[in-house]
Amino acid sequence: MKAVIIEDEKDLAELLAFNLGKDGWQTVIALDGKSGIELVTAELPDIVILDLMLPEMSGIDVCKTLRKKESTASIPIIMVTAKGEEIDRVVGFEVGADDYLVKPFSSRELMLRIKAIIRRSVPELKGEKSLHLGSLTIDPSRHTVKVDNEEITLTSTEYKLLTTLAERSGRVQSRERLLQDVWGYCSDADTRTVDTHITRLRSKLGSAGEMIMTVRGFGYKLEQR
Repeated sequence: MKAVIIEDEKDLAELLAFNLGKDGWQTVIALDGKSGIELVTAELPDIVILDLMLPEMSGIDVCKTLRKKESTASIPIIMVTAKGEEIDRVVGFEVGADDYLVKPFSSRELMLRIKAIIRRSVPELKGEKSLHLGSLTIDPSRHTVKVDNEEITLTSTEYKLLTTLAERSGRVQSRERLLQDVWGYCSDADTRTVDTHITRLRSKLGSAGEMIMTVRGFGYKLEQR
């Protein structure tokens, strides 16, 4: 498994690389956003650890760029920052980050988040048969999603969120339950995480996104129309 670390604080970047290396990860480091994009594009890693506050090109812009490139659009991204305000977390998720950690954080917490994201990449729909809901088709054996036979590129988190809702089609899922089942943690302060990912997922699914319905004051459900 390979990780790209985009962090302008060299000591912290090397510490992250050291801790990941102890867990068997290969790592490469970029100290600014532009070289980070080049590294991710060349290496196509299994995960990107991205600092929000970078010189010249912010982590937000790096994340946007990676999500727009076909080859890097689905690579998981964990955004790390010293800024813990909710608005920063929400913006990070809106541009496509899979998870968000506020400095300082322990190496154990980072590894738990990474392992949770990697698990999301594994299909969990029961059996190998494709699931058809209106114009939406989910193929767990190929880990693909199609709308009107056109393949849609999703991040691992978006895919896990969609399959979780699809498995429970017609049943309302609370934000807290989705946080626990998709992200692997539960916190009232993080429920906006679900909302921003639902917004991105609906946008990517186009007309099929209308099947993801908001249940005011509770959560979401996916229901065929």
